[in-house]
Amino acid sequence: MKKEIETVALTTLYFVAWLVALLAVKKLILDEYHIEFRGLSLALIGALIIAKVVLVLEHVPLGQWVTRHAAFLEVMARTLLYTLGVVVVLLLEKAFEARHEWGGFGASLAQVFEHRDIPHVWANTICLAGALLVFNALAALRPHLGGKLIPVYLKPPPRER
Repeated sequence: MKKEIETVALTTLYFVAWLVALLAVKKLILDEYHIEFRGLSLALIGALIIAKVVLVLEHVPLGQWVTRHAAFLEVMARTLLYTLGVVVVLLLEKAFEARHEWGGFGASLAQVFEHRDIPHVWANTICLAGALLVFNALAALRPHLGGKLIPVYLKPPPRER
């Protein structure tokens, strides 16, 4: 149980760092136009959800074809699948938010690409795709390091001879 909590906490912190960076960029851009922006609490909740989903999906095999090939293929396949999931969730969220404007969820879902916040959806998707790519790349390294990735960053690099 302790290891599970530690893994979720570290993964959540990883995604919090990415989402806070995204929020900082959004805030800086919107400040230029004197538009107030908040969303830290949503980023924290979103990071926790993303972390837990990604940790669960890590245990889902992608098939023998993927596992027989270079780790790069699995990293890219997982990144693509997870990013697709992010896009679907973000588009459903925007459709749900705009359901009153369009007369219901179904009509809103059909018009989701006309939503006023669609550029934010794409910005969030791009940032989270980067976060997922780096996460999956680090996950591919973990088995080669005996499952211990963090200690590698906490000690000096080996000296060249």
